[in-house]
Amino acid sequence: MSADGQPLEALQGWMMNALVFPGMTPRDEVEQVVAHSARLNGDECLAIYQRSYYLRILKCMREQFPALCHALGEELFTDFAREYLRAHPPESYTLYDLGRRFPGYLAETRPDRDAAAAHRESWIDFMIDLATFERQVFVMFDAPGHEGKPFAGAGVADNQLRLQPCFALGAYQFPVAWYYHEVRKGNDPQFPPHETSFVALVRKDYLTRTLLLSQSHYIFLTALAESGSVEHAISAVARQLAVPPDDVRQSWWAQDGIRQRWIKAGFFICAGSGQASVSGC
Repeated sequence: MSADGQPLEALQGWMMNALVFPGMTPRDEVEQVVAHSARLNGDECLAIYQRSYYLRILKCMREQFPALCHALGEELFTDFAREYLRAHPPESYTLYDLGRRFPGYLAETRPDRDAAAAHRESWIDFMIDLATFERQVFVMFDAPGHEGKPFAGAGVADNQLRLQPCFALGAYQFPVAWYYHEVRKGNDPQFPPHETSFVALVRKDYLTRTLLLSQSHYIFLTALAESGSVEHAISAVARQLAVPPDDVRQSWWAQDGIRQRWIKAGFFICAGSGQASVSGC
């Protein structure tokens, strides 16, 4: 193979394989493609790029999953990340998608994946949950948002409330949000016990907030996300918790209750909020 006359796409593909799978490209091929320097042959020049490439993307993985790196320790996290990158090398010109498949990879390759749920290692469940949460937090930074546009105010009718675009829900087996924020504060938290947690992530004015939810709040917001209807969400909570809908509605509208707090946090926009004619927005 020679670089002369090769289509750029083919040359880029060759270089990617050489970087991701060091040692697997024949040396005579490397010598034909990679230019020599005054002191180094092509194979030695390529080795510099290979080392730099892995150092760079491993650093990016640690930045995208700081709490998981803390939990596992940098050495073990690096081992996991190396194996992941060999199985799922980057596919994009940007490193934004670098960790997109990492939580799924951890779940697929866990050593006890074939065991019954009751016999699986709980610390692995925690690591997968933590990776999933951290990936969602990372995505929120660059996700399409509602900055520069009006959010719903307290006077907006329920049938006009819609969840804003930069909003995400999560249900976890462990309090991963607590662990993540403890690590980000510079603390060294202990592994938390098995405890179901529900979390909402919302970005307003370019600031991402984490809000812990009760089960009823999670049911409500999940139903609202699916239907776009507050009344449907109220019915879903009443049905799943076996309580009268009027009780749920009263709680929703309570003074200084969850409706007001969520509006203040920027959960909601108005239906058709891009239109200047929408009242209350």
